[in-house]
Amino acid sequence: MIHSKAKYAAALGLAAVLLLSACGRDSGTPVGPAPSTSPLASGPATGAITVWAQGSEGAALPALAKEFEAANPGVKVNITAIPWDAAHNKYQTAIAGGTTPDIAQMGTTWMGDFSNAFDPTPAEIDTSGVFPGSVKSTDVGGTKFGVPWYVDTRVVFYRSDLAAKAGHDTFPTDWEGFKSLAKDLQAKAGAKFGVGLPTGSVADSFQSMLLFPWSNGAQLVNQDSSKWTLDTPEMAGALKYYSSFFSEGIADKNPATGAGAAESAFVDGSVPMLIGGPSTIGQLDKAGGPGFSDKYKVAMVPKQKSATSFVGGSDLVVFKKTQNRDAAWKFIQFLSQPETQVKWYKATGDLPALQSAWKDQSLSGDAKLAVFGDQLKDTNAPPSITTWTQVSAAADTQLEQIIKAGKDPASAVKELQSTADSIGTGS
Repeated sequence: MIHSKAKYAAALGLAAVLLLSACGRDSGTPVGPAPSTSPLASGPATGAITVWAQGSEGAALPALAKEFEAANPGVKVNITAIPWDAAHNKYQTAIAGGTTPDIAQMGTTWMGDFSNAFDPTPAEIDTSGVFPGSVKSTDVGGTKFGVPWYVDTRVVFYRSDLAAKAGHDTFPTDWEGFKSLAKDLQAKAGAKFGVGLPTGSVADSFQSMLLFPWSNGAQLVNQDSSKWTLDTPEMAGALKYYSSFFSEGIADKNPATGAGAAESAFVDGSVPMLIGGPSTIGQLDKAGGPGFSDKYKVAMVPKQKSATSFVGGSDLVVFKKTQNRDAAWKFIQFLSQPETQVKWYKATGDLPALQSAWKDQSLSGDAKLAVFGDQLKDTNAPPSITTWTQVSAAADTQLEQIIKAGKDPASAVKELQSTADSIGTGS
C-alpha cells in the first residue's frame, strides 16, 4: 500500500517507489458503537491510552510520547509497534473482536477499509494548515476521520549532470519537454533508456503512474465517490502519452524489478531518470556513494493541465471503542503541532503533513526536500473506498496489456470502466 518504506524500489522497478503500504482491503468492516460527539474536555490529558504504530514509526514514537507525558503528568501512553505486513489483518481482527487500541496509525489507502470503526474527527481538531491533498485521505463518504500524520509524494529524480550533457540545463516543466529530455538522455548522454516507468507487471503499477492521468485532468470517481469515471478522454489521453514512452523505446517494457535495480541503473546512467519518493534520496545516495548527491536533482512532475502528483503517508485515527477519547485526541493534537512534526521528521525522515512545519530550515534549506514541499501543494489520492484495491488490480492488468501487447488505451479504459462498474464503489 502506501508505506512500507523497504518495499518501495523493489515493487515499482525502474520507475517509482511503491505508494506507501496499501495492502489488500476487505469490505464489510464491522460497524462499532456510535461515536461520541461531545466536545473534548479542557485542560491536560489524563489517564492511559494505547497506540498501535507500524514499522520504524512504532519504534520511534515512544520518545515523543515521553514529551507528551511530561507536559501532561496525569497521562500514560502505551505504544505497540507492529509490522506493516501484519498490520491490516491485525486491525481487522481487533475490530471484529472489540479489542482495538485508542489510537492507530493508518496507511492512507486503508482509511475506507476500517472507517466504520473510527471516531469522526472532533470539531476542535484543526486541519486547515495541513496539505489539502493529504486531508482528502481522511474523508470517507463525506465524514472526516483522523488527522494526516506524515505525508509522502512522488517527484522526478534526474541525473542533472547527464541532462546538461544532453543540452538541458534546466528541467522541463511540461509533458512535451519531459519526453524530449528522456529522448535526449538516450541520444546525447548515452542512456540505454531515458526514464524508468511502471509497466503494470507488478502490483500497484497503475497507482504509481496516476500522476499522469491526474495531470491531464482525469478523476477516478465522481464527486461523491458513487461512480467510477475511468472511461474518459482525459484518462485515455494520459495512457496514450504514457504508453508512447514504451512504444518508442524510451522506457523499458521489461525492467529489472529486484531490490536495488532502479538505483543501480540510475547511478550507472543506463536509466538516468525515475519517479520516486523522499526515501529514494537516501537509497540513491547510498548506492552512488560519496559525492553522488551532486550529480542528480529532483523536480516537480511535468505539467499537462496541472502538475499533480500522488500523495500518501499515514493518518492517525481514534477508534470508536476508545476508553479515553479526550486523551487520545489530545495526543494526536500534540503530534500535529509544527514543532513536534519537525522533531518527528528529524527522528524518522517522515515529511510533515502540516505546511507551517516546512518553514523549518531543516526542510526549507534542503534543495531536494524543498521540491517535495512544493509538490505537496498539488497532489491527489485514490478514493477512500473499500473496492479501490480490486479496481487498481484490474487497472494493472490493462496497463500491462497496453504497454506489452500494444492494446489501444481507449479500448483499455472502456473495459476497465466496465470491470469497475461491476465491482462498484462500495457505496
